[in-house]
Amino acid sequence: MVTSELGGAADFATVAASGEAGDSAAAAACTAAGAAINTAVDLCGIRLDNPVIPASGTFGYGYEFAELFDINELGTFSFKGTTAEPRFGNPTPRIAECPAGMLNSVGLQNPGAQAVKDIELPRLKQVFFKPVMANVSGFSVDDYVYTVSLLEDEAQIGWFEINISCPNVHGGGMSFGTSAAAAAEVIAAVRKVTKKPVLAKLSPNVTDVAEIARACEAAGADGISLINTLLGMRIDLKRRRPVLANTTGGLSGPAVLPVALRMVYQVSQAVRVPVVGMGGISSARDVLEMMMCGATAVEVGAANLVDPFASLKIVRALPDALAELGVNDINDIIGAALQR
Repeated sequence: MVTSELGGAADFATVAASGEAGDSAAAAACTAAGAAINTAVDLCGIRLDNPVIPASGTFGYGYEFAELFDINELGTFSFKGTTAEPRFGNPTPRIAECPAGMLNSVGLQNPGAQAVKDIELPRLKQVFFKPVMANVSGFSVDDYVYTVSLLEDEAQIGWFEINISCPNVHGGGMSFGTSAAAAAEVIAAVRKVTKKPVLAKLSPNVTDVAEIARACEAAGADGISLINTLLGMRIDLKRRRPVLANTTGGLSGPAVLPVALRMVYQVSQAVRVPVVGMGGISSARDVLEMMMCGATAVEVGAANLVDPFASLKIVRALPDALAELGVNDINDIIGAALQR
């Protein structure tokens, strides 16, 4: 059984039977094809074997997917958004389908920071032997500081990805990520309590994403990740009401890829720190597009919910995709499309 922030538990037995993701022959073929091609990148001083990172909220705490394949083949992954206190999340329905994507309004369901420290990370250590990215959410600056401080001494955590798309309960409910000043305040506070790399995860629901990226960099962010989901909604025609109980939700999936590419392109030219791109990634070619826009690494989100082997398939497809372009080192394409 696989459990992720989106959708709860799902039986992937049928997919596992057809996908054969654990097939050693496929892995061997991939290794042979890409033997002369380097897919390793450096993210804030930490080496990744490849730039593919399952995104927070689509990969649980990792060990759930370890039942299906060796998750150590991934570059790393960003675990489920974690808050200071346990959260049940929003009322249902909180998932809605839409053309070329999906809407979610899960509401950061998670067991809380202490349970992650005491239960989730010890489980993960049994199956994942690389640094993991800790996604942290909060509803006040103190919330972020508490969670990061609590997890700071966890050796397996390599990076803190700070989700600043959360509403600021002390600022009228406005998302931290929609204000350069508010975003910088969170990053500066977190920066003071950790020695690990800090990535600011940005919302696309803003007028000038580059301005907010620059503010986060100035406040001490070691990297920027984007985009989070776009705000959207669906209407149930028979009930004449929104499909989601929360009315609106975050749009993800292939539909958002062009928007994500544009924003990563803009931010990559606005900051000097590494950028992690995400939004609509579902293939190795998508990864290469994102990296040409300036991303050092790329997160895969909604695709994992359609196919639990999506990220693994992308990892294995990267060498051939690079070979088709005549590229021997993936680092050579980072920022290739940027204006110089």
